[in-house]
Amino acid sequence: MEVVSSVPPQLGAKAIMSQRWSDASFLHWRVSPDQVAEYMPEGCVPDIVDGSAWVGLIAFQMSRSAFFGGPAIPWLGDFPEVNVRLYSVDRQGRRGVVFLSLEASHLLPVLCARAVFGLKYQWASMAIERQNGRISYSTRRHGNREARSNLIVEPQSDGIESLPENEQASAVALTARWAFHQRHLGRTLYCRNFHEPWPLRTARLVSLDDQLLAAAGFEGLAARAPDSVLYAHAVDTVFAAPISL
Repeated sequence: MEVVSSVPPQLGAKAIMSQRWSDASFLHWRVSPDQVAEYMPEGCVPDIVDGSAWVGLIAFQMSRSAFFGGPAIPWLGDFPEVNVRLYSVDRQGRRGVVFLSLEASHLLPVLCARAVFGLKYQWASMAIERQNGRISYSTRRHGNREARSNLIVEPQSDGIESLPENEQASAVALTARWAFHQRHLGRTLYCRNFHEPWPLRTARLVSLDDQLLAAAGFEGLAARAPDSVLYAHAVDTVFAAPISL
C-alpha cells in the first residue's frame, strides 16, 4: 500500500474562502473499484486505498465561513453537513474527493455551491446533538424525505496510533485529501484546500439508519457494518479558486 503523507501540501494560491469543520465523523466502506468508476469525473479514476475503493459517509458541523479574508458570516456559513463521497486521482497523480451528495440546512449556500462549483448540495432539515459522550447527526432532504440519515457515534480516547498499521495508513489516506474533483459546465474542476492534519481518533458506531448511500447509488451498503469509523474534533481550512484539469 502506498503511504499517503498526513502533512498537508501548501495551498499554492490565494485563499478565497475559509471554514471551520468540527465534530467530524467518518464512516467508510470498502467496495470494488468497478462500483465507483462510473461516478468519476472525466480525467479521474478511483483511488485505491489498501486494495479497495471506498465509499464515505461524513458528518460534521461547518462554521466560521468567510470569504476573501473577510469576517465570518455566522448565519450563512454555520450549519451541519452530511456528505457521501468517493476518492479520486487524476492524470497528474493528484488525489481528491468526489462528492455524490452533500446535505446542508441553509438554502443559500446550497444554491451558491451548486452554481459556482457544480457540487451536488441538497437542502435538508438537519441537527447535531451531543450527549453523554456521544454525537448524533440527523438529516432529511427537502423534496425527498426518503433521502435521510440518522447516525450516532461515540468517539474513543485512543488516537489512530492504536490501530493496526494498515488501518492507520488507510485512515490517513481517506482523510488527508486536501482537494476535490468535480465535473461542472463541461469541464473537470480541481479545487485545493489546506488544513492541518485531522486529529483523528477511533470511534464506535452506536447506530446507523441511513438512506443517503442508497440515494447516491449504493443500495444496501448501509446494512453492512462500516470498515472504518473515525472521529476528529476540529480543523480550520482554506480553499483556493478551482482550476480546470
